[in-house]
Amino acid sequence: MVLDIEKMSLEEKLQAMEELWEDLRAHYEKKTPPRWHRKILEDRERLLEEGEEEWLDWRAVRRELVGR
Repeated sequence: MVLDIEKMSLEEKLQAMEELWEDLRAHYEKKTPPRWHRKILEDRERLLEEGEEEWLDWRAVRRELVGR
């Protein structure tokens, strides 16, 4: 399957991304992340704890992007 991303609307792109994440979660949930990925997650967690970043729920971000 090939998606013509340039012709997709923002809503179509977000829907495709949601479906990809759901498939990845369902099939690869038990895989161990690579070390570099763990480092990024640890850095982000530290920034959250220090108040330099904030947690945004995906649904809230999606609503902001597509106005729903």
